Amino acid sequence: MVDLFEEKNISPMLLYEEHEPFDDDDYIYELKLDGIRCIAYLDCNSITLQNKRYKDVTDIYPELSDMCKCVKKRVILDGELVVLTDGKPDFYALQKRSLMGDKFKISLAAKANPVQFVAYDILYLDGKDLTDKTQMERKSALANAVAEGHNLGISRYIEKNGIAFFELAKAQELEGIVAKRKDGLYHIGKRSIEWIKIKVMQDEDLLICGYQPDNNGKVKDLILGYYDENGVLQCRGKVYLGISEEERRIIYEFAKKNTVRNPWFDKYKNAVWIKPELIGTAHFMHETESGGMRQPVWKGLKEL
Repeated sequence: MVDLFEEKNISPMLLYEEHEPFDDDDYIYELKLDGIRCIAYLDCNSITLQNKRYKDVTDIYPELSDMCKCVKKRVILDGELVVLTDGKPDFYALQKRSLMGDKFKISLAAKANPVQFVAYDILYLDGKDLTDKTQMERKSALANAVAEGHNLGISRYIEKNGIAFFELAKAQELEGIVAKRKDGLYHIGKRSIEWIKIKVMQDEDLLICGYQPDNNGKVKDLILGYYDENGVLQCRGKVYLGISEEERRIIYEFAKKNTVRNPWFDKYKNAVWIKPELIGTAHFMHETESGGMRQPVWKGLKEL
C-alpha cells in the first residue's frame, strides 16, 4: 500500500469553474487567498513544501522551517503560501519571493516580508489517508492535529451565508471566496464541483487601441487603453480570452482603414495600432501595480 507521506507525490485538488455566489446549507465558505498553492509534509522534526508541479520549494521559504513545531504527528496539509501587506494577501510580493535563488537575498526577504502558510485541508494524519473522509471530518481533524504559530495559520470558514460573505470579500477588495460541499471528499489532482471558486471581478469599458496578430496576420490579442483625466491615452493592457470570431473580423476590417502611429513606443512588439474609437468591456480581477489587468477576459464590443 502506498504511503502518501513517504511518496510525496500529491497533486492538489482543483477548483471548479467560477460561479455566482449562493447560499446553501450543504456548503461551507472560505476566503480565496491570492497566493501560491502548496502541499506541506510535516512531522515533528522536518518539513517539505511542494508546489502544484511537485517542485520542492522548502529552501525558498526558510521562515516556514519551524512549522513542524505545530504538529505532534505526521500530517500532509493542503494550503496557500501568502504574503500579507496591510493585512491583505499581496500576490506580487509573494511572486518576487518565489523567483529568488540567492540564499542571502532570501534570508533578508524572509525577515523583512515573511511568507505564511495558510492550511485549509488535511490529507493525511499519523499514517492514515484522510482523502476518503468528508470535508467536515477533515476540517475537524485539521483543527485537532495542527496548532497555529510559526507562520502557520488555519483557514476559517462560515456556513450558509455565501452571498453575504462574497459581498464582504468584494468590499475588502479580496480575491473572492470558495464554496466547499460539507460531504465532499478530497480528489487528488482532479477538478471537482465539490469546490467552487467565486472570484471578485470587475468590468471596465476600454478603447481598442490595437492588436497583436497571429501567424496569419489576423487579430489575436487586443491592446486596450483609456483617456486619463488630462486627456492622455493610457495603456490598460491586453486581453485574449473571450474574443469572438465575429469581433476579430470587425476589428480587422476596421484596422484596414484606421491604422495610426504607435502610441506606446516599444511596449508591444509587432502590434497593429488603430484609431481608439472602438469600445469594449473587459472583465478582470483587479488592477495590477503597473496599471494593467489581472486575469482579464473580454466581454464584448459595446458599439459596432
